[in-house]
Amino acid sequence: MCTLEKRGSIFILTLTGTNDEHRLNPPLLDSIKSALARVRSESSSSSTALITTAHGKFFSNGYDLAWAKAADTNNRLMLMSSKLRSVVTDLISLPMPTIAAVTGHASAAGCILALSHDYVLMRKDRGFLYMSELDIGLPIIPAWFLEVIQSKIGSPAARRDVMLRAKKVTAEKAAEMGVVEAVDGGAEETVRAAVRLGGDLVGRGWDGHVYGQIRMALFSDLVSVLRVDEKTSDADTIASRL
Repeated sequence: MCTLEKRGSIFILTLTGTNDEHRLNPPLLDSIKSALARVRSESSSSSTALITTAHGKFFSNGYDLAWAKAADTNNRLMLMSSKLRSVVTDLISLPMPTIAAVTGHASAAGCILALSHDYVLMRKDRGFLYMSELDIGLPIIPAWFLEVIQSKIGSPAARRDVMLRAKKVTAEKAAEMGVVEAVDGGAEETVRAAVRLGGDLVGRGWDGHVYGQIRMALFSDLVSVLRVDEKTSDADTIASRL
């Protein structure tokens, strides 16, 4: 699931559990959403920042496809997509800077979750960003996934490598793409770097609600797509290929 702690003005949301893949199934997504609601409710009186990180080898290995295939695949895929869309909507509207401290692999929906933060820090020694759908034979559904990629990866060549080559992008390569800030060292160093960045941003004393409104204006196309429900036919297409 996940834990939430507050260090001064910085919230740290950590994905936890005995299975360190942190597959995005409904219980985990509900836990993240609940944590974000708490962050929102406790952040109204002062400048704050959010860091999201994870224990273990993975930041997140994407949707829990094994759970989806266990029963009624179509509805379960729709449910996971809807819940992740709600989490990303919360992140995009959160009244504070957000930072993903990616301490392991971030694949597929896990990559989308990481990219939905304002800043992405990655450890240099291990881990990658990876949109795996081409390699496992799944179309990129829903459309808001693509809008996240369009919004957060500026170079057409970089988007091509991520989407049409299914490239496993290391921290150093992602930094060259302008997508992440690469951090020397391992997981602890990456989280410490995220805390330093969060402290710098909090120190500016910005009005969080103004920050959130500017972010939503900056990513207005993404905000618009997030408001559109996925089509059942999209989930049918994925289900037929699992």
